[in-house]
Amino acid sequence: MTEAAPTILLVDDEEHSLASMRMALEDDFDCLTARNADEAMVLMEEHFVQLIFCDQRMPGRTGVEFLTEVRDRWPETVRIIITGYTETNDMIAAINDAGIYQFLTKPWHPDLLVMTAKNAADLFRLNREHDRMSLEMRYLSRSVETKLDEKRKALREGLGFENVLRGPNSPMNAVIAQARQFASFDVSVLITGEAGTGKTDLARAMHYSSLRSDRPFHEINCIGVDDDILELELFGARRGAVPGVQSNKAGLLQKADRGTLFLNGIAELSPKMQLALVNVATEGAFRPLGSHEVVRTDVRLLAGSSRDLRMDVAEGQFRGDLYFALAKTTLNVPPLRKRLEDMPILAQHLLFEAAGTHGKQVYGLSDDALKFLENYDWPGNLRELENEMIRMLVFSQDQLLGPELISRHILQAAPTDAPGVTPVDMVLEGEGTLKDRVEQIEMRILRETLTRLKWNKSRAANELGLSRVGLRAKIERYGIVEPGKPALTPEED
Repeated sequence: MTEAAPTILLVDDEEHSLASMRMALEDDFDCLTARNADEAMVLMEEHFVQLIFCDQRMPGRTGVEFLTEVRDRWPETVRIIITGYTETNDMIAAINDAGIYQFLTKPWHPDLLVMTAKNAADLFRLNREHDRMSLEMRYLSRSVETKLDEKRKALREGLGFENVLRGPNSPMNAVIAQARQFASFDVSVLITGEAGTGKTDLARAMHYSSLRSDRPFHEINCIGVDDDILELELFGARRGAVPGVQSNKAGLLQKADRGTLFLNGIAELSPKMQLALVNVATEGAFRPLGSHEVVRTDVRLLAGSSRDLRMDVAEGQFRGDLYFALAKTTLNVPPLRKRLEDMPILAQHLLFEAAGTHGKQVYGLSDDALKFLENYDWPGNLRELENEMIRMLVFSQDQLLGPELISRHILQAAPTDAPGVTPVDMVLEGEGTLKDRVEQIEMRILRETLTRLKWNKSRAANELGLSRVGLRAKIERYGIVEPGKPALTPEED
């Protein structure tokens, strides 16, 4: 029996906005529409509505006033407000009075609308599951309550593959499709990809989509960790075997028994640690430090590497028996530069996450800012993007973040498939005349300076040591156009 689609209520006084939202959401949701708060209230009384998208400015009651009443009468319904304005007082009232889950600004991106709706539906489902389990816990013993706590935590933290953000045509979709198949088979999987591409998130999603989802998920990063520390963390130790350890210490292989252990950075393992892990990967057996007894563990091993381990095996730098034990099958996570169409969703999500952490309200990124972000190769992948969003948030003065906040090296960038190769390196090592190569660098410096100074030509000319006439001539020569404005004509000053 097919599960019924969640019911969503769309409230907006503009017909074309309602039609656009319905078109974006109707494949995944049962959509109800209303043109004002009164019509919406009638629908709320007649239907079981899980989430609401409501415009702020409408004839009669505002979105905040309507959602405040919804909060009082149907507190479980997830409330999302859409606004094209920046009234600070209204927004503060929305937080305090209506209990808003999230803001969306006009014009909204269809992918962001769908992702927000799916996350809100997940939140509604999790809240109801939480309430149901809380009721059950009143009648269960303390030991069962502990198990329910673990399941509830898994539900909240392990939203599975929905937690891996991506667009409808993302290269990640093929990876996720494979990972879903591998997740249900109890085999070791090697996840490869550059540092910062989200290998840990994918491993966690595979665990929570597997038959071991009600058991623990643990992870350890092997990069730069001393062998003695790594042995202690993985295998544990008997009392007295390690200075400072006064009692038996359980290692991750014991803690993750019947669950999943993700070993990230295995390419950096020393020969000693590779040998120690062979028996674990092949037999599920190991010895804690200071013990003569073999301990067995039923743990599923997932491994991550930013290097091609097949080459390391061929060159004798990694044990072949360990490689083939860990790589029953492999998944490759593409770098961020290969999935730039995911940039709007990823950047906005990381920005909102940072804003929530630091208590600073923002509406999102402008289209011009997103264009610059999509024009950069992101050698640091998601970690670098997260850092950039935090940096932009810190320096932002407006709630819609523009390109002038972006780091200078990103503003000057040109897309490239070579990680770590800067635009300047490409020009210096490329072909062409000296004049052409110098002009490429000059054009990028001009575009970055104008963008950073919000197209104040007097300040840009002064910083670059040019006259306004000279700056204007270079702008025309390189065809640099201010976003949202037509190209300069010879008559303009």
